[in-house]
Amino acid sequence: MAARQTSGEQAILAFASLQEGVVQPGLAVPNFVDPALITTAITKALDEVAARDTELTLVVPDAAVRVLILDFDSLPAKTQEALPIVRFRLRKLTPFDVDDAAVSYQPMSPHQGQTRVLVTVMPAAIRAEYEGVVRAAGYEPGVLLPSTLAALPTLPSGDAALVVNRNGRSLTTAITNGDELLLHRTLELPVKEDSRREDLGQAVSVAAAYFEDMLHVEPRVLYYVGPGGAEDFARQLGAEPDGMVRDLVLTPATGVVSAIPKGLTAGVMGALAS
Repeated sequence: MAARQTSGEQAILAFASLQEGVVQPGLAVPNFVDPALITTAITKALDEVAARDTELTLVVPDAAVRVLILDFDSLPAKTQEALPIVRFRLRKLTPFDVDDAAVSYQPMSPHQGQTRVLVTVMPAAIRAEYEGVVRAAGYEPGVLLPSTLAALPTLPSGDAALVVNRNGRSLTTAITNGDELLLHRTLELPVKEDSRREDLGQAVSVAAAYFEDMLHVEPRVLYYVGPGGAEDFARQLGAEPDGMVRDLVLTPATGVVSAIPKGLTAGVMGALAS
């Protein structure tokens, strides 16, 4: 999917479908079974919305990155001093080499006297895969954003929120409170449908309990990102749609140039809003 901001609040969107299994997001290479098919789809979507000399923001699957919330006693203000400290900490927390990985970090509000930091890390080989298919399509990749973090700017207010993002067999639960990220947890779902439904319910229950424990109130809404939309996801959880599960999506005013499956626009629209 591709999107471009136009004048005002409007956006143009385009979508090119891929066969199931062509993309297999994860922390091990390859993520793309057939890179040529990915490049063809990227070309089709981007040619509808972007200029060739545009540097793109790429929204990548959560499963292809590791997002962590870390506490430090202190962290230097200068990036060149802080980044080696962050990388050193990551060596014990990631199952891949972090020395050449793409690492970004963002300090958040202090917590219990410590510096709380949002850290995103992506293996070098995985990053090269995603950037490579974009360059093969004739475009230049810029910033890479994990799907859930990209989608969060589409939340309708600054109130505390529980977000669930499903992408294939990957499920991310996230909790925000204003500009603070309190939880970001990604897990791989089982292959068997019965086990998958059980794990979906368990993941949502754990996130809701964490929400209540941290914020001392039950979540009133669960914002959903993913295929099928909120009603379908509610049924997968074994519940009838009742308004508590809602699609996290910022509907563009005009310019939808291709049919886009329900529930999939939050990431790209959030990237535009960032």
